[in-house]
Amino acid sequence: QAQLVESGGGLVQAGGSLKLTCKTSRMITSTFVSSVMGWYRQAPEKERELVATYSSDGRTNYADSVKGRFTLSRDSSRKILYLQMNNLQPDATAVYYCNRDGPHGSWGQGTQVTVSS
Repeated sequence: QAQLVESGGGLVQAGGSLKLTCKTSRMITSTFVSSVMGWYRQAPEKERELVATYSSDGRTNYADSVKGRFTLSRDSSRKILYLQMNNLQPDATAVYYCNRDGPHGSWGQGTQVTVSS
C-alpha cells in the first residue's frame, strides 16, 4: 500500500508563504501520475475539506478559497507532490493532509499549518 509523508508545515504570519511536500513510497511512477492525488485540510472543529487535487488525467482542481494563491505541482520522477501556498491568511490554519484516491483512499499523517494575524 502506498505511503504518504507530508512535511513543510509551520507557523507563518498573515501574508506569508509555505510550501508543503508529500513524499510517496511503494508506488510506481505510472501509478503516481495516473492517481487522483492532492491535498485536503482540516481546521479545528471543522470538516476535512479539499484544497487542491490532480485528476487522473493530470488536470488540477482547486477550492475556490485558494484559487490564485495556492499552486499544486509534482515531481513525477521522484513521486513527490507539492503545495505552494502564498498570501496565507489566518483562515488557512489547519492540518494539511496528502491524499491519494479521495476520501476513501490513502492519507498521510498530516502537517500543521498555523497562520498568525
